[in-house]
Amino acid sequence: MSLRIYLGADHAGFELKEQIKLMLERENFTAYDLGNTEYEQTDDYPDFAKLVAEKAAKSKTARGILCCHSGVGMCIAANKIKGARAIFANNIALAREAVNDNNANILCLGRGYSSIKEAKNIVLIFLKSKFSEAARHKRRLKKIQNLESEIENLKK
Repeated sequence: MSLRIYLGADHAGFELKEQIKLMLERENFTAYDLGNTEYEQTDDYPDFAKLVAEKAAKSKTARGILCCHSGVGMCIAANKIKGARAIFANNIALAREAVNDNNANILCLGRGYSSIKEAKNIVLIFLKSKFSEAARHKRRLKKIQNLESEIENLKK
């Protein structure tokens, strides 16, 4: 399975995203930069969270990586998109468990809370981890999908 990796960052996460993109190229991953592709002080994280989450949520072979100052804003915004399972992780154990147990498809990183070296290690673990397929985890994910459907139905 070849992962399609979508990257996004606001101004505060721009440098981190650029470093992650270079690392992914060296590790032979295919990454798509959804922006911003230039540093822009007035960037707003919800814009990039939406772009990445829409791509990551559409395919079982896609993952997203979002960077901002804290990682939290990106995570909140990304999780508004149906099918997005965005997590904030500042260590490798959390990144691994989020994929293993929750089938997380988007990793949110905070430049203010992880060094570039730490973030690169977290990204690699996130991308190399696999969903466990355990019945209890599938059951819980189905309940999340049901919640998303209920919310969609309320909008109609």
